[in-house]
Amino acid sequence: MNSTPPPGAQNRPASPEPPPPRRLLSRLLRPVATLFAVAYFLLDALAYWVVRPVARRIARLPLFARFGQWVAGLGPYPSLVLVLVPLALLEPAKPVGAWLFATGRPIAGAGVIIGAELVKITLVERLFHIAKPKLLTIGWFAWGYVRVTAWLAWLKETAPVRAARGLLIAVRQFARRVGRRLSLMVRRAGRG
Repeated sequence: MNSTPPPGAQNRPASPEPPPPRRLLSRLLRPVATLFAVAYFLLDALAYWVVRPVARRIARLPLFARFGQWVAGLGPYPSLVLVLVPLALLEPAKPVGAWLFATGRPIAGAGVIIGAELVKITLVERLFHIAKPKLLTIGWFAWGYVRVTAWLAWLKETAPVRAARGLLIAVRQFARRVGRRLSLMVRRAGRG
């Protein structure tokens, strides 16, 4: 048999090799994962915006000051357990709340999401900020924390998140204007 290539075959570029399955899967799943993360964090930000004022009031209670002192005295791994257990119990509340919304029970869905966020913000975030210096002494936790915070910083700078942040700011400003007008109307009605 003749092993010489056909005429003109030397000038054709070699066909690119198909990407390995893992790389292809990563390319396909990255936009889906990013979209899911953006939706999740938007829901989280919206709930945080609603619940934050109440959480601040609850956090000022003397009970939380004593609890914070107790947490500060714990070691790194007990602090990690103290943060992860309530977080693991509260995070599934968001999908449950979304399911309640989807099945025609919006008040129950909102109640579940807001209640879980209220507890999460007042308890878990406070615990995390108190325990963070000790948690960062755990090597694998510090490694993961650096990567997650870098990924969140990147995610916050994506166009959908910036647009959503602008929308939330506009909604917040609108709500303040409406609140001021309603307050003014109530005061006028009370005088008249």
